[in-house]
Amino acid sequence: MLSGKQRAYLRSLAQKEDAILYVGKAGVTEPVIAETRDALAARELVKGRVQEASMLTAAEAQAALCQACQAEGVQVIGNVFVLYKKRDNGAKIILPKG
Repeated sequence: MLSGKQRAYLRSLAQKEDAILYVGKAGVTEPVIAETRDALAARELVKGRVQEASMLTAAEAQAALCQACQAEGVQVIGNVFVLYKKRDNGAKIILPKG
């Protein structure tokens, strides 16, 4: 579970990133989940966007992907969401204490 301080730190890092995940009208499908797992393994912090044609909100898409990938939801603003999952070996992002 992320603390408020850690969540704020991750939000500041995500602000500079571009969205690399896109959830379309089909919703959270197996290919989207697989892409999310790969992106989290490579980056730890991933920004995604829900397309206007999608029947899901960004919060719903984030919750579904968090559950499927055992990730933490960091932020949802409009149709953009941010996910975080610490690597098991060699964490890339060092979180502040607390």
